[in-house]
Amino acid sequence: MSRTTFFEVEVLDARTREQLCFLDKVDPCSTIGDIKSLFCKTYPHWYPSRQALKLDPSGKSLRDDEVLQNLPVGTTATMYFRDLGPQLGWTMVFLAEYVGPLLTYLLFYLRVPYIYPHGFAFTSSPHPVVTLACACHTFHYAKRLMETVFVHRFSRGTMPLRAIVRNCAYYWGFSAWLAYYINHPLYTPPSYREVQVTAALVMFVMCELGNFSIHLTLNSLRGDASRIRRFPVPTKNPFTWLFVFVSCPNYTYEVGVWVSFTVMTQCLPVALYTLLGFIQMSIWAKGTHRAYSREFKDYPGLRMAIVPLLL
Repeated sequence: MSRTTFFEVEVLDARTREQLCFLDKVDPCSTIGDIKSLFCKTYPHWYPSRQALKLDPSGKSLRDDEVLQNLPVGTTATMYFRDLGPQLGWTMVFLAEYVGPLLTYLLFYLRVPYIYPHGFAFTSSPHPVVTLACACHTFHYAKRLMETVFVHRFSRGTMPLRAIVRNCAYYWGFSAWLAYYINHPLYTPPSYREVQVTAALVMFVMCELGNFSIHLTLNSLRGDASRIRRFPVPTKNPFTWLFVFVSCPNYTYEVGVWVSFTVMTQCLPVALYTLLGFIQMSIWAKGTHRAYSREFKDYPGLRMAIVPLLL
């Protein structure tokens, strides 16, 4: 009968190299997440999601699911700790990011005092497209909030608090900027009026349905009880057929939503917001596409990251 060889884990401060903790008789099958929990018993204020453990002070952080005995260490392992700072769960992150734009836009639409000249306080715009734009914007962020609570499953548990402040400033600030111009008393409707607005509305609705369909598909994939990892594929839902061409159709549809909103309002700040969003989502999509390609040998070669046949 074989005897279990236990590990010893020494945790040092990544900056000062000071020993913070020494863990004795650690099971070799323990994960990094288990080690973080043991470390937290000594330092309760450094809860697991706030910890980053590395094998090298300037190296990459170890994943929580990595197993101790599979790491390139001996029976005495030295790990380096870095404090990630206060963390907040992803559900709360998205709620904070999306509630702001929803409410901010409505303040401008209602033309509350001190935003526009006094004579326009609480007045309504004579252009129907302004009300339609408000309805679309409100629907978009209400949908995001609903998906955050009932649909999304988050692979990572938390986000640093400092990043949340930055993200909220981005979403809230841009929402206020867009709303200011679209709801301005001097706002002029699109050049082609009803034809342009109607075409944009149809595109907006289709992209919102597509985005929601992709999120449901990803939710069912992540919620599968099987431990076998799979990449997303098209289903019977026609909106998911975009998976044939791109790895992240949720971002493709999201960009489509904002392109249609740009066409609907014919507003330059909306176009700039759409462009910045496309750049950021392209970066995320490329990262996901590379990860899929590395992990799955049979990953479809026709797929691009976000734009079919191009990008």
